This record gives sequence, structure tokens and C-alpha cells, in this order.
Amino acid sequence: MGELIDKAKGKLKEKIGRATGDKSLENEGKVDTLKGNVKGAVDTAKQRVKDAVDDVKRERESTTNPPR
Repeated sequence: MGELIDKAKGKLKEKIGRATGDKSLENEGKVDTLKGNVKGAVDTAKQRVKDAVDDVKRERESTTNPPR
């Protein structure tokens, strides 16, 4: 969820910076947008690892405790 806030905040800062000619604010917005992108990528990677671990656990359980 924080990724969406960072992306939105970043885009807004970029647009305001561009509109006012404030390069510092525009660059700050770009950093916030990238920060949101990184958070999203990390969250996705964490979920994929969790899913893979869960798959391995299920596989181990099914081979050690076969259905009767």
C-alpha cells in the first residue's frame, strides 16, 4: 500500500515541479516514484518467495502423509 502513496506523491511533485520550473521538486518527485516502484518490486518478490515456500511445504506434507 505504501508503494501507491509514494508513486502518487512522486507524480504530483514531478508535475508541480515541472509546472513551476522547480527542478529540485521535480527530482524529488522522481525519487519518490522510484521508491514506490522499488517497494512494489520487493513486495512482489516477498510474496513469490512465500508462495514457493508454501508450495514446498504442501509437497512435503503430501509425500510424508499420503491420503488414505
